[in-house]
Amino acid sequence: MAVPITNLGPLSSTVKPTVAFTTPPNYAARLSSLLTLKGHIPFWCPTITTHPTPQSLSSYLSQYSLSLLSAIAFPSRASITSFSVAALSFPKPLLPSHGPTFILAALGKDSELINTLFISQICSNIQRIKVLVPPTATPNSLALSLGEGYGRKVLCPVPKVVGLDEPPVVPDFLKDLEGGGWVPLRVDAYETRWVGPSCAERVVRKGEENEGEVDAVVFTSSGEVEGFLKSLKEFGWDWGMVRRRWPRLVVAAHGPVTAAGAERLGVDVDVVSSNFGSFRGVVDALDVRLRALGQE
Repeated sequence: MAVPITNLGPLSSTVKPTVAFTTPPNYAARLSSLLTLKGHIPFWCPTITTHPTPQSLSSYLSQYSLSLLSAIAFPSRASITSFSVAALSFPKPLLPSHGPTFILAALGKDSELINTLFISQICSNIQRIKVLVPPTATPNSLALSLGEGYGRKVLCPVPKVVGLDEPPVVPDFLKDLEGGGWVPLRVDAYETRWVGPSCAERVVRKGEENEGEVDAVVFTSSGEVEGFLKSLKEFGWDWGMVRRRWPRLVVAAHGPVTAAGAERLGVDVDVVSSNFGSFRGVVDALDVRLRALGQE
């Protein structure tokens, strides 16, 4: 459920909830800092990693010109980074200065990476480029914001999932684009890879050795949830055991897509922020819930 957010300061120094989070290394520092600022103790247990594979994009760009496309839809921050790295190996700019409007679409805070320098890699005439940021930071909203495609082509730099089942997010995104009359061209821009069987070990050991409470856990993608559950099985645990060990555990999801993925995998979610353009939204929502529990 959505949680109303108020501008509250850090919790009292005598109250230090421990918040586990499973985000990949490239996002960990940002999320850890936000939790610390709220007075929580970050407890990092990464279950997936993301690695750019710009060579996949380079191979595509070497065979096809961006002039054949009308848009690029970036569903994640990692896809923007990988494209930028791939573009470095090609003469600049990638598009001629004159032609129809070319759309660069990205979600929420990710769009900050599409700055003037990034745009100049693509076209010297920045007036030709339209940066599109949908009002809601979800892939479905991204597809809808692009409008009617009329058979135009859109490049979709998406992740290749390794060691886990591919969640329905990317296939659904491509279907939404097709439904809007676009021709999506899927290119693997980076890998989302399971960290391995021991990635949940810190949480399991904390429970088995009674090393204190885990007051909350934050998931920022359904892949993280699957990776966590898969590791729990390696230690003879399941999600039910986590709930029994910490019955007051608060599960927070970064947006409705992650929440739906968690529920699909059998993980019940307590907090979903209504503001999921950045991690600040889920941290604020979780903070409100933990404060309320502390007053009971």
